[in-house]
Amino acid sequence: MNLPNKLTVLRVCLIPFFVAALLFQGGENQSMRIAANVIFIIASLTDLLDGKIARKYNLVTNFGKFMDPLADKLLVCSALICLIELGQLPAWIVIIIISREFIISGFRLVAANNGIVIAASYWGKFKTTFQMIAVVLLIFNFPALAIVTTIMVWIAVALTIISLVDYVAKNSKVLTEGGM
Repeated sequence: MNLPNKLTVLRVCLIPFFVAALLFQGGENQSMRIAANVIFIIASLTDLLDGKIARKYNLVTNFGKFMDPLADKLLVCSALICLIELGQLPAWIVIIIISREFIISGFRLVAANNGIVIAASYWGKFKTTFQMIAVVLLIFNFPALAIVTTIMVWIAVALTIISLVDYVAKNSKVLTEGGM
């Protein structure tokens, strides 16, 4: 297993530790929230690193193509679901974000069955970046940053919708008889 794939697996392995730290004592323990944020930030940085290393050193694998986006979804969705439990995020926002992920995964599955690989778009990358920034700010939960946090959450939701519309518009032929 190459280094980018190890980083992807590490990201997945960090998720239970992140969730446990964030939900410890109902999210009221500030030290554990800081630990959760450190784990989340490290996991998020592995996403940046694994892709750069894989492309730079030609280490792109089928495992990485499959697991990297799945690891991102697991990390972000785990955080968002925890933030619902902590009362910091309304469920409807998380439903929009998770629904987008299911729709895109469905498109990719149909495309793969037709021998088509659909690459991630810049909108999707921006979406993931802003979702991760919003999660970090929500975990910090600083009253002084409440407005900035709210803005980041709204940008993440907007980018989620924009990236979905862009993805569907560019790849709708995948759903027609015979594919692209």
